[in-house]
Amino acid sequence: MAELDYDKTGPVATITLNRPDRKNALTIDMLGDWVRALLDAQADNAIRAIVVTGAADAFCSGIDLEVLAEHGNDPVWVKQALTRHVHQVALTLEQVDKPVIAAIPGAAVGAGMDMALLCDYRIASPAATFSEGYIRVGAVPGDGGCWLLPRVVGTSRALRLLWTGESVPAEQALALGIVDELTDDPLAAAAEFAELLANRPPLAVQVIKRAVRQGARHDLPTALDLISSHFAMIAATGDATEALDAFRTGRAPTFHGN
Repeated sequence: MAELDYDKTGPVATITLNRPDRKNALTIDMLGDWVRALLDAQADNAIRAIVVTGAADAFCSGIDLEVLAEHGNDPVWVKQALTRHVHQVALTLEQVDKPVIAAIPGAAVGAGMDMALLCDYRIASPAATFSEGYIRVGAVPGDGGCWLLPRVVGTSRALRLLWTGESVPAEQALALGIVDELTDDPLAAAAEFAELLANRPPLAVQVIKRAVRQGARHDLPTALDLISSHFAMIAATGDATEALDAFRTGRAPTFHGN
């Protein structure tokens, strides 16, 4: 059985972390497969949205501790494992400009929680839990949690969650903004949302994501300068012409990504 499944159905690609016996804990091979799947989905013009989920009743329990235990006393190996493998998933998720939706059926722990935070939108089961659990195994967050979490919940709340490693139930995660929706079937809800986004003009969807990410790093004058260029380019596309004509004539538009 593959440790990671990658499926393309119509305009939606689905990446499933598939080690249910280990709560979908990450191995080196899984991380490489995850990067390759993301790059494939980004390069495939037929794919307009991506869903990331975990098999069975978990999203991801982070790095497999058995793998770490084999090399934990070798700081060079640990550093390289993080930068060459774990961080490559995080950096690729950051660079993909198509919508990435996390469907979270259960626990998201450590690097699993960090990977979920890197997705653009998170839909979770009421049974899901979230924990930056590194401190519980005497570690520090190794996958961007110290950067990501304060941007979602604020500095003091992030420090509490990072310092304690406490488990956050789904309802509290929703209130904190760690997740965006709760539903009994997060995968179905994520697929439905992905399909909705796939029916929007894809270039505009991608540029909106880029502009939001850029805006988080720049001041307002810079963001306005960037968006004026984006706006002008998108307005010249065939999809913009199609959208305007469809609006004027009262019909459903058909977008081709050009």
